[in-house]
Amino acid sequence: MIDVIGTDAGAPASLPAPQQKLLRTAALIAAPQRLQAAVREWLGDDLQELISSDDPRALVGSLQSRPAAQPVVVLASGDPLWFGLGRILCDRIGAERLRFHPAPTSLQLAFARIGRPWQDADWVSLHGRDPEILASALQKRPAALAVLTDPNQGGARTVQRMLRSSGLEASTDLWLCENLGHADERVQQIAPGTALPKDLHPLLIALLIAREPAVPDLHELPLFGLDDGLYLQQSDHPGLMTKREVRVQLLAELTLPEHGVLWDLGAGTGSVGLEALRLRPRLQLLAVERRAGGAQLIQRNARRLGVSPAAVLEADVIQVMNGALPTELSHPDRVLLGGGGAQRERLLQKVVERLRSGGVVVIPLASLEALASVRPLLENAGLAVRVQQLQAWRGQPLGDGTRLSPMNPTLIVTGTKRS
Repeated sequence: MIDVIGTDAGAPASLPAPQQKLLRTAALIAAPQRLQAAVREWLGDDLQELISSDDPRALVGSLQSRPAAQPVVVLASGDPLWFGLGRILCDRIGAERLRFHPAPTSLQLAFARIGRPWQDADWVSLHGRDPEILASALQKRPAALAVLTDPNQGGARTVQRMLRSSGLEASTDLWLCENLGHADERVQQIAPGTALPKDLHPLLIALLIAREPAVPDLHELPLFGLDDGLYLQQSDHPGLMTKREVRVQLLAELTLPEHGVLWDLGAGTGSVGLEALRLRPRLQLLAVERRAGGAQLIQRNARRLGVSPAAVLEADVIQVMNGALPTELSHPDRVLLGGGGAQRERLLQKVVERLRSGGVVVIPLASLEALASVRPLLENAGLAVRVQQLQAWRGQPLGDGTRLSPMNPTLIVTGTKRS
């Protein structure tokens, strides 16, 4: 049997008594170079044989030739089965010959240092991987994300640049945790827009913790096309919002009038309708979102942006259409139909009936099947229809250069009711 023991910086003296006993009775101990001196000093004359290497495959080669009955101990960092030596040992030697004794992982230590529960945390590893995996994780806007950095892929600098290019730096705390568990351990928070320390250690894990973004200075905001990170979002559906690139195009398609009524149906965070009010403050906005807490979220975002919707309803859109709307909001000039799902066709029929002459309805879609059902309905109702596909890419760091990371394509259907 081979006992694979996870260690911290104080091993072997810091190991529990049962694991220390395994070390004392082992015919062979395999350990990384950093533990060689500590093992020799701690065992003294009790040490029978020690092989030391930082190359996992070299250690495995020495272990494979050992008799199965010989007691062997392998020392590893943290949990050997979490980005450690464990996977290689299982593949080369077989799990039936292995017994694992994990220690706390760097992930556990990092969250312990900043005093935050980590049961809701996601994680990605950049070791030998394309940094695109981090860009994809950030699009989902996780509440907490741990990043195992790879100095050969840019390390902490890559993490910071990706955070900025994703538009989330203003709503994310960046923590850098170096040499966790060692005497020269360092944990520090990096403020947005701050340069990274030049003396960062390559043994580093980064924590990205989502937080409520500060209330923006309205005088410093652009007219439209606000960063995604400026909006408050649903805590149970982070990242579920109309992204900046799509939002800009939808506002263009709406051809917003100076006055009139705008419906934002399936409003989500309210981002499109609220930016429309920044462009046309005299519009009357009706925003409808069925998710629990949706109305409160939209109102909070409205206050942050200094705009005032005419009405924000937390209800099913079909029920709203079947009910009695305030007279001044009952017939829209512009409609953004972002929801509907299986009821989209039924909802669209009601929207077309209420749409004023010369009015415009804009529908973002994610699938060709949805387009096949929506377009004929609009054309049969006499609307002039335009269809386009929007595909955007965001620049993401790649070593010392930049790569273009694709976002999900969006089909946009625009229908104009003839005068």
